[in-house]
Amino acid sequence: MTRRPLDRRTFLRGCGASLALPLLDGMQTQGVAAGKENSPPTRAAFFYIPNGVVQSTWHPTETGHNFKLSPTLEPLAPVREKITLLSKLDRIKVVGTDGHAQASTCWLSSAAPDELSPAGYPLKTTIDQIIAAETGKHTAFRSLELSCNPYEDNKESVYFDNISWYGHGHVARSLRDPRAVFDRMFTVKNHQAYASVLDLVKDDAKSLNHQLGQLDKQKLDEYLYSVRTVEQQIQRVQKRHTEIDKMNLQPPTQPWQAMTRDEFIQVMGDLMILALRTDMTRVATLMTAPERWGTPLKVDGVFDSPIQHHGWTHNQGNEKVRKDLERLDRFHVEQYAQLVAKMDAIPEGEGTLLDNMIFTLGGGLSSGALHIYTDLPTVIAGSGGGRIAMNQQLKSTEGTPIANLWLSMAQLMGVKRDRIADSTGELQGLLA
Repeated sequence: MTRRPLDRRTFLRGCGASLALPLLDGMQTQGVAAGKENSPPTRAAFFYIPNGVVQSTWHPTETGHNFKLSPTLEPLAPVREKITLLSKLDRIKVVGTDGHAQASTCWLSSAAPDELSPAGYPLKTTIDQIIAAETGKHTAFRSLELSCNPYEDNKESVYFDNISWYGHGHVARSLRDPRAVFDRMFTVKNHQAYASVLDLVKDDAKSLNHQLGQLDKQKLDEYLYSVRTVEQQIQRVQKRHTEIDKMNLQPPTQPWQAMTRDEFIQVMGDLMILALRTDMTRVATLMTAPERWGTPLKVDGVFDSPIQHHGWTHNQGNEKVRKDLERLDRFHVEQYAQLVAKMDAIPEGEGTLLDNMIFTLGGGLSSGALHIYTDLPTVIAGSGGGRIAMNQQLKSTEGTPIANLWLSMAQLMGVKRDRIADSTGELQGLLA
């Protein structure tokens, strides 16, 4: 990788509590995208909004190119030429299980509706982890999972606050503390200390080899293979840090519990962008908040007092409540639009970081009032290296599985598969 060092003060304004990331110098990365040697790699990121959206103000009335943005989507106007709005994408709901838990857990799921986990959800490996299994061969970290959950009560189960899963029983647990995220990704001492522990564990494991039976030896070999995988990851981290250290990165200093909603989302988004642009990972997920979760939520600058997002969704017949929900939907779109603009302000190759992104905004519920999974809210920013048609609303035929989008996305990211979940083929009209 070849990068130019960034001015320290310039970066601090981007990774601190401020909302705007200033224009940053581009960093050339080596990889393969669209079949071109030494071009920037394609990355995939997912921005999750919980509890559905107000349908009447989300969907535009026009389709095709240069469509008129709906009231909720108006914050995307400055970046509209680099976004694609998708409609009529569905996921089949499995009845008899919690609608919200299934929404968040299975939004990215690669499972067909009849492939149920012990919890009753159609859950296998999520699309981000399917992609990460391929892209993780080239990066220090397989993937990055973030959550802007402001609560510390943990009143809901793991299914409400995680959207990334290695398999039906193995969650890729999301991180809430920005400082912990920074230390995990960019603090070399942590990785060096971990490497020392791995050396000791590996030596101890090898010493057991003569005392084990054939089956246990096989298990030991699998264990040592996993250790070697971690060692390779640490080596990649250290290799990249030679250049990353020149950036004089500083971690966020404000505790996440004290941040306003917009600060929290933007700081986590800044860390996600930093990880993607430095090629520490090529896959990331960011939850703006957990599903359901009845604890009152503060949204400074939008509402004067804490709100009950989940409760509001079931009272949309009340005009004031519906208007408040529309304001909250727009707030989430504003946060997404700011991150999109930040990506588009980072030069990379012959374009920008955004040009090499597939940055998806969406949620596992279309209507929180009805707990339905039809016509899921979905927006893509970036062209995936020039391969996705932008500045359009793409309206699919009724009943099109959202898995068709996941299949197309996986193929764009280099995954060789012809089917994912209940997909019926590639998403028609997506590619340029």
